[in-house]
Amino acid sequence: MPKIFSPSNQVKLTNVSVVRLKRGGKRFEIACYKNKVLEWRNGVETDLDNVLQTDSIFVNVSKGQLAKEDDLQSAFKTTDSTAICQEILKKGELQVSEKERSHAIENVYRDIATIITETCVNPETQRAYPLSMIEKAMQEVHVSVHPTRPAKVQAKDIIAQLQSSGVLPIARAKMRVRLVVPAKEGKRLKEKVLVAFTQGVDEDEWSSAEWTVAGLIDPGQYRVLSELMQAETRGKGRVEVLNLSEVVDGDEKLE
Repeated sequence: MPKIFSPSNQVKLTNVSVVRLKRGGKRFEIACYKNKVLEWRNGVETDLDNVLQTDSIFVNVSKGQLAKEDDLQSAFKTTDSTAICQEILKKGELQVSEKERSHAIENVYRDIATIITETCVNPETQRAYPLSMIEKAMQEVHVSVHPTRPAKVQAKDIIAQLQSSGVLPIARAKMRVRLVVPAKEGKRLKEKVLVAFTQGVDEDEWSSAEWTVAGLIDPGQYRVLSELMQAETRGKGRVEVLNLSEVVDGDEKLE
């Protein structure tokens, strides 16, 4: 068993992340290095020594209070510190300070606003909104962001929230795509394909071998066209993304 901390032999833990697991009505904590917990969980870090600051099991890391051997045996059916640390790492909850959480939320908030700015437009002008205007609109509808959920996933929900709120007119920017279809299938599928290009096409060329058509589509039509190519041409047709988000910035299109 590890030595009990006392004023004369207490080790000061720095740059510490705490992982906590509650079991059998008791709390157990381990002290880890920042950023290493997620690396270990994702399989990037495999050396436990690089994750743990100490293999001691605590009831309170910040106070240096160690867990009792009887409690460990009762909760984990073992007193082996390595096995217990692995169990806590795998199933425990990573503790984040209020300051760290606030900082993480601010970063994700800005990332989401940036994604919306880059992928959405005013549908009346097809112009992108400034970042500051998107952030202001998010504040007005009281957007709540999660510090660990991917910003792209949250952005999709928040775009819908902004649209339903009426705070400002907003829509996903069009995608510019090109389809290359074998000529035989192109003649058969032309009508189905052109429906996706709601604003018409700016490239429509035929050769003896293939049909090439390009233009703007709503983002939701990309999957429709991809599935159409896969199902109807047995993978011989393809959809090429020329520009994920085409918006007007000033008087110029962003390609």
